[in-house]
Amino acid sequence: MSFCEHCQGQRFDRAQVLRALRAARKRLRDSKTPCDADQVLALAIEAVRTLEIPHLEAMDEVAEGEVVH
Repeated sequence: MSFCEHCQGQRFDRAQVLRALRAARKRLRDSKTPCDADQVLALAIEAVRTLEIPHLEAMDEVAEGEVVH
């Protein structure tokens, strides 16, 4: 199965976010330091915030017969 460039980019971004969250979870487990829910969520947000995820601009003009996702 192949994906359009936009969808392939979204799949890459999703995978990148999941890897960052898994790494953050591993760091928390390895640290053995107790954390409350607020600290855990703050770490997860920071892990995602530091990612280099490009912003894709939406195209206003659509060619005849082109599929928009």
